[in-house]
Amino acid sequence: MEAQRCSLSLRGALTFFLLTVLLEPGTAGMSSFYPISQLCKFCDLELSSCSGTGTCMTNCSITSICFESSEVCVSIWRKNETDFSIETLCHDPTKPLYGVMLDDYNSTTCVMKEKNTTTGMAHLCSCSEEECNDKLTFSPMVDPPPDNPLVSVILVSLLPLLVMGTVVAGMFYWYRTYRQRMLSQEWESNIKKRKPKPGLDCSDACAIMLDDDRSDSSSTHANSLNHNTEPLPIELDLLVGKGRFAQVYKAKLKQTTSDQFETVAVKIFPYEEYASWKNEKDIFSNTDLRHENILHFLTAEERKVEKQYWLITAFHSRGNLQEHLTRNVISWEELQVLGSSLARGVAHLHSDRLPCGRPKVAIVHRDLKSSNILVKNDLTCCLCDFGLGLRLDSSLSVDDLANSGQVGTARYMAPEVLEARLNLENIESFKQTDIYSMALVLWEMTSRCEAIGEVKDYEPAYGSKVREHPCVESMKDNVLRDRGRPEIPDTWLRHQGVAVICATIMECWDHDPEARLTAHCVAERIYELEDEMDKLSSRSSSAEKIPEELKIPIEVEIPEEMVKITEIQDIIAVDCSVSDEK
Repeated sequence: MEAQRCSLSLRGALTFFLLTVLLEPGTAGMSSFYPISQLCKFCDLELSSCSGTGTCMTNCSITSICFESSEVCVSIWRKNETDFSIETLCHDPTKPLYGVMLDDYNSTTCVMKEKNTTTGMAHLCSCSEEECNDKLTFSPMVDPPPDNPLVSVILVSLLPLLVMGTVVAGMFYWYRTYRQRMLSQEWESNIKKRKPKPGLDCSDACAIMLDDDRSDSSSTHANSLNHNTEPLPIELDLLVGKGRFAQVYKAKLKQTTSDQFETVAVKIFPYEEYASWKNEKDIFSNTDLRHENILHFLTAEERKVEKQYWLITAFHSRGNLQEHLTRNVISWEELQVLGSSLARGVAHLHSDRLPCGRPKVAIVHRDLKSSNILVKNDLTCCLCDFGLGLRLDSSLSVDDLANSGQVGTARYMAPEVLEARLNLENIESFKQTDIYSMALVLWEMTSRCEAIGEVKDYEPAYGSKVREHPCVESMKDNVLRDRGRPEIPDTWLRHQGVAVICATIMECWDHDPEARLTAHCVAERIYELEDEMDKLSSRSSSAEKIPEELKIPIEVEIPEEMVKITEIQDIIAVDCSVSDEK
């Protein structure tokens, strides 16, 4: 302590000497050679009555010239358990002080800031004016507002109303959910009550997938493995399909505990088609996508050794719908089953809610065609190949939708896609393009149905009007310029049920997207068709012939005759607006 006093006395004497020399007339020029250092309050740690609020003085009696010209004035206020203390000093701001860097040293006033120093919490300030660290300014502390008894009374009074409102909202939500669940159960029960059609094997209607040997290929084995560390024990068997981005193989999924195996399908993408693989994997990975009319997904793998990406799914031995229609002429009952299951699959894809009422992200396929639809053993359809699929997430902006591009197969592209005039402000417009494509597939099914009379060899939509693989420009000429659609001969309309299917098809491929039906409406209409056909049969037996207006030749391009097809549709009197609400 005695040494500190000597040091301070020596510093004071030196300060007095320098001031005397600098103030003498003969030494006025010395300041240009020797820059004057800062004058600051410089005391040891001293007890203080300053409570750390408002403005207070340090009461330090020693003024010192800082040793270096770069030093600034600093004050440190600390609070102990019983008292307060203040320390004043000079310090170089480029160096840490008690582990803290000074950040306000260019200020002309000393404004205290709370810092976490090596000696604990303290308030520091720094400034660059003479003796500026003598007057300390503390930031005002905001006191909590006093309790207002009136506010408490209002809150207590409103509490019962808030509870009652919550209960009412909860009951309303429960009622909506319960009603939707009941509607869904009624729909499913009606489907189960339908009598099986003659000539159809419905034994595997609820099976996930069945191979040629009728052995169940469920996903139990696949899901029991850790796919991130161990690839599935799969042996590729036979190439069954090849597309633009990938090849599809029939394969054997081996059991780990026996020599038995399950038949699966493996879709193999090369390394450069990672984006297509990832898009399809992401869509398939959503458990809300699971539906009897959508291909059952097992897992996805990155095969680094083979430099390939794999999608492992159910295998359906009947192949795709195009192959099935090429090989087989279908009955009227089979047309109903195929068409209804296709519409149900698309309806589930497009739906933004599950049957239980829980929200679901709607998805559009964007490449619906007969070769992207598989036929199961019970002759129902299931959708596959979601490489171009798009999740209609609410977070997508117009720019995101615009960047999705003109995608799909030209033959099945809707007019607005061919013309690149899709309404990006309305996500429903994407669903409407799928409906157009579905209509062409329904037309292909109908063209191979024995109920139409003379059945010709299978041809895809637009048949010989365009090349085997038409380009976008060629389809523009057919669909946009000529307003052409696949032909519906008058012989098709002699069967009352087929006439209704044709009316539905024409509404689905309407040039105006807004005028097209929804997939749910199509599914509902075909479902109702069976009972209505029974009623029509009884009426026909009494009349002993079909009304003459059904025999008028139909050309799709002529609006007046489109009205006649629409009149046939009124036979079944299905209100599609009500169906969509369900």
